Amino acid sequence: MPHEVLTLIEAGIERGLLRPLDVAFARFLAEQAPQAPESLALLGALVSRQQADGHLCLDLAGWEALAEEAAWPTSWRRLIGTAAADPDLLAASGALGLPDESDDEGSPLVLDGSRVYLRRYWNHEQRVARAITRRLLQAPQEPAPWGEQLRRLFPASPDLGIDWQRVACALAARSAFTVITGGPGTGKTTTVVRLLGLLQTLSRQQAQRPLRIRLAAPTGKAAARLQGSISAQVDQLDVVDEVRPTIPTQVDTLHRLLGARPDSRRFRHDSGHPLHLDVLVIDEASMVDLEMMSAVLDALPDDARLVLLGDKDQLSSVEAGAVLGDLCRRAEAVHYSQATVDWLRATTGDTLDAWVSNDAQALDQHIVMLRHSHRFGADSGIGTLAQLVNHGEVGATMAWLGQTHPDVAWSDGPAIAQPLRELVLEGGRERFAARADGASPQGYRHYLQSLREQRPSPLADKAVYETWARDVLRTFGGFQLLCALRQGPQGTDGLNRQITGILHQAGLIDASHEWYEGRPVMVTRNDYSLGLMNGDVGIALRVPDDRGVLQLRVAFEVAGEAGETATRMRFVQPSRLGDRETVYAMTVHKSQGSEFDHAALVLPDESSAVLTRELLYTGITRARRWFSLLSTAQGIVHGLGNRRRRESGLPWAFDQWPGPQADAEQ
Repeated sequence: MPHEVLTLIEAGIERGLLRPLDVAFARFLAEQAPQAPESLALLGALVSRQQADGHLCLDLAGWEALAEEAAWPTSWRRLIGTAAADPDLLAASGALGLPDESDDEGSPLVLDGSRVYLRRYWNHEQRVARAITRRLLQAPQEPAPWGEQLRRLFPASPDLGIDWQRVACALAARSAFTVITGGPGTGKTTTVVRLLGLLQTLSRQQAQRPLRIRLAAPTGKAAARLQGSISAQVDQLDVVDEVRPTIPTQVDTLHRLLGARPDSRRFRHDSGHPLHLDVLVIDEASMVDLEMMSAVLDALPDDARLVLLGDKDQLSSVEAGAVLGDLCRRAEAVHYSQATVDWLRATTGDTLDAWVSNDAQALDQHIVMLRHSHRFGADSGIGTLAQLVNHGEVGATMAWLGQTHPDVAWSDGPAIAQPLRELVLEGGRERFAARADGASPQGYRHYLQSLREQRPSPLADKAVYETWARDVLRTFGGFQLLCALRQGPQGTDGLNRQITGILHQAGLIDASHEWYEGRPVMVTRNDYSLGLMNGDVGIALRVPDDRGVLQLRVAFEVAGEAGETATRMRFVQPSRLGDRETVYAMTVHKSQGSEFDHAALVLPDESSAVLTRELLYTGITRARRWFSLLSTAQGIVHGLGNRRRRESGLPWAFDQWPGPQADAEQ
C-alpha cells in the first residue's frame, strides 16, 4: 500500500473523521493484502468508523451522500469512487470476502451486494436473519376457539374501531415470532399481559403443562419498570384463577437471562446450551443492538415463541444496529395479505380490508403497530408535540411551541442559567399554563425535602427504611433533566456540575464531599458481583447497619429474584461502586426504558450529529404529565431536519432465504 495513501488516512484523525482504531485497522489491512487496490485501506477505515457510529456497513451505492455529509477530503472521494465504480476488482483481489464464504473464515471485510461489512457484524446480521426466517416459515397455529377468550380479554369498544391490541394478541398467539410496536401509552405491556393470559389458558384447555415463559428487558431500569407494570395488571386479568399464577411477573435483564460472563462477550446460554423456555418476551426492543439480538436468537430453542415489544421511532441502541427499526420499516403503512385479514376477521371480528397490500411479505404478517395512545389524549400537548416532531413538521412544530400549553413549556434562547435554576428548584412551574386539576410540575427540591421530612426514626426496622428508600427513589424519578450530549456546558458533565452547585447553594445538599446524602448516581457498567446493571440509578441515603448505626449507603430498586413478584431494594457501600456518575442530568439514550412525570430536555447551542429527530421524539416521550424544553429555535430546527437511518442490510436479508409467499404462508 503506497505510503502516501496511509498518510491521507492518518490525516483523518486530525480532522475528526477517523479514530486511531480506524487507522490501525487500515494499516492492518494494508499489511495483510499488500497487492490489493489502494482504496482497500481507506475502505476498511471508513467501515470501522461506520460501525462506531452505529451502522452495520458502508453502502457503496450511497457513498457520495455520506461523503458530502461528513465532508470527506477530495482524495478520499477519489479512492472510494474507484472502489464503488467496480467493487468486483476488490473482491477479485481477495481483499474482500464474499457472502458464500464460511461465517468464521475469510477476510475481515465482507462485500455483500454494494454493502461492505466488518465480517463479525455481517455474521451477526446473517444469523439474525436466518433465525427469524426459520420462525416465519413455521406453520402457524391451527385455528382454535379463541373467540370467547379474546372477548373476555378485550371487551368490545365501539368507539375504538379496530382494536389493534386484540389484533396483536391474535397474531402473536398463532406465530412463533411477532413484533408489537407503538408509541408511548399505546398499550404494549397491556397487550402482552393479555397475550400471556391467552397462551396459558389455551395450554390449560389442551391439558398441557403451563408454558415456561420468561420476560426480559435490555437494562435493569427497564426490567424493574416492566416488572412493576406487569405485577399490577396480572391481578386484574380476566382469566380463571388457575391461570393467573402461571403468568410470570419477574423480569430479567438480557445479560442475566443469557448468563453473562464477566469480561467476556460470550454467554452461558447459546445454541449448545439453549434457554429453558417456551415463550420469550423482550420489552424495549429498540435498545437491543444487533450483537445482543444475535445472542438471544442463538440461545432460543427452535420451538420457542419470541415476542418483541418497542417503539420503532425511538433512538436505536447505543451499539451498532437498529434491529427493531429494520424489522418495522413497513409497519406504519401495514402490508397484510388477504389471507391474514380474512383470518383476523374470523378470529377477532376486526375488519382490516383497507390494510390489504398487493406486495405483502412474510415478515409483514408478524408485525403489528398499536395506534391509539391511552396516555396522551387528543388534548395532550406532549402527545401533539411528539407527533409533530416524529413527522418532521418544522413549521407546525415551531408555531405550536410558540403557544402556551398546560403541559409543555419552551424556554427559548442560549442562556439557560435562570430557566435551569427554576427547573431544578421549582420545576419551572411558572412557565406552564394553569391546569384544570391544579397540579404543578416538580423539580429536584421536591425529592430532597421528601427525603428529610419522611425520614424514619433511627430505631425503625429494616423494612421501614426499605419503604422510605423506595419512596425517595420514586419521588426522585418524578423529574429528570435530559440532554443530547455528554461533554460541554449543555452536556451531562457540565449540567450535573451546575445542578449540584444550585442545590448546594440552596442548602438542599452538602456537596462539600464527593458522597453526600441525596446524591443520585447511575451505574455505567455492569457489576455482576453487586447484581447491578448499566443504567441502574440509586440515591445515597443514611440507613442503619446491622448494629443500628446510621451509615451512608446507595439505595437501588432492582427487579426481584426468581419467584418474587415485587421489586427489591439493594443497599451498597459507596466505596464498592466502580463505574458510576452523578445523574441529575442524563443523556436521552440513558433515559430509554424510563418514564418521568416531568421531563426536561436541554439541547446544545451548536449543531451536532447526535441531535436528531429520533432523539427529540425519545426525549419528549419520556414525559408523562409535563415536558420542558430548553433550546434555541435553531437547535430544534436542526434536530427536526436531521433524521438518521442506520446503514444495514437486515431489511433485505430475509429475501435471501426461500419461503412461501405471504398468502401461501397462511
